[in-house]
Amino acid sequence: MHEQLDELIHRADASDGAAADELFGLLYHELHRLAEHHLRRAQSSLTLSPTTLLHEAYLNIAGRDDVAFADRPRFFAYASRAMRGLVIDYARRRRATKRGRDLEITLTGDHPVSADAARAAEELARLGDALNELATLEPSLAEVVDLHFFCGFSFLEIAAMRGVSDRTVQRDWRKARLLLHHALLDEA
Repeated sequence: MHEQLDELIHRADASDGAAADELFGLLYHELHRLAEHHLRRAQSSLTLSPTTLLHEAYLNIAGRDDVAFADRPRFFAYASRAMRGLVIDYARRRRATKRGRDLEITLTGDHPVSADAARAAEELARLGDALNELATLEPSLAEVVDLHFFCGFSFLEIAAMRGVSDRTVQRDWRKARLLLHHALLDEA
């Protein structure tokens, strides 16, 4: 299974559309779980379905020629970042619509935005910005956050995917949380 997955990841890197389709088909259930996890993290304030989020992320990933995945963890981290970005963009658009701005929205929802939803969208956007900043400084720490916080993988699963010990992942998690905490406090 892992050899087939690795081969598909490498073929998908070479802009092989059929390999990308097969890869998403093989990982569909895991990616759907990932989409559900992202929407739970966004607090049920979004009217976006996991299936829609997954399909938008697929279109985002499959439409790029410049992406490369060395292995399964990097593929899931990239898929998670794509979903996180879509959720944040969706939340920002809904907040802007509430304020009377017209934006072109590809992921639509007709439900009104509450004050709590607007606050959650703002917090999610701040976290996304802080994670993007962390990714430029320490990509491996940002990957741990994506895999654990957004993807819902346990430290043991991340350790197995990365080929490191559970303690190393926990140490990276603590370091990432500390850096994100400082970034969010500085921003506030």
